[in-house]
Amino acid sequence: MISPLAYVHPEAQIGEGCEIGPFCFIDKDVVIGEGNRLMNSVTLLPGTRMGRGNTLFPGAVIGAIPQDLKFKGEETTAEIGDNNVIRENVTINRGTAAKGKTVVGSNNLLMEGMHVAHDVVVGNGCIIGNATKIAGEVVIDDFAIISASVLIHQFCHIGSYVMVGGGTRTGQDVPPFTMAAREPVAYCGLNIVGLRRRGFSAEVIDHIHNAYRLLYQRGKLREECLQEIRETLPQIPEINYILDFVTQSKRGIIK
Repeated sequence: MISPLAYVHPEAQIGEGCEIGPFCFIDKDVVIGEGNRLMNSVTLLPGTRMGRGNTLFPGAVIGAIPQDLKFKGEETTAEIGDNNVIRENVTINRGTAAKGKTVVGSNNLLMEGMHVAHDVVVGNGCIIGNATKIAGEVVIDDFAIISASVLIHQFCHIGSYVMVGGGTRTGQDVPPFTMAAREPVAYCGLNIVGLRRRGFSAEVIDHIHNAYRLLYQRGKLREECLQEIRETLPQIPEINYILDFVTQSKRGIIK
């Protein structure tokens, strides 16, 4: 189902059952799987790779070259998984030589006007709000919720199951299971509602809460806090994830 008013390059590969609306532009070196729906005026540029069952609303642009002056025209990709909803005017740039690709996983909701810059990695099951801007080489883990008009500095890492409040600006990493908001950005407790909705048990939530109580205690160095977590809390996957996230943080975690 390709509208006669759409342009599809003869070298583009289009899967079965796709719906391509009027005024869509699909360039060469584009590969999309089965059952995708492109409403009117969607643009897919060279390097776009898309799985199955995605819905793209008017004005979405996937695979544009990076807004990075170090980009020299290298062949890179913008890779989209399955069953994503990509709303109006979302822009997803392809990668640079740094990583070679920008990746958006599966089952995400990317709301109107948000931007995914070069070499970003977005996991699965994330919700990213209207007008949020994600700078280059950011990593967002699974099931993160990022509200509207959030600005994320390049190279930041956003953990799984976080809730980032609307209008927040962060230049540091947001550790998993937490809420982040305020100006300047700060740790605002656990994302308890989100964890309960995702089926975390009361016992696991209590362990996570204790981990952050120790991590953010005053008067101790960060490594001392981490060591206390290792010594006093059970080494369940959630606690190990927190420990790995903090120890591997390159920009430091929010205060």
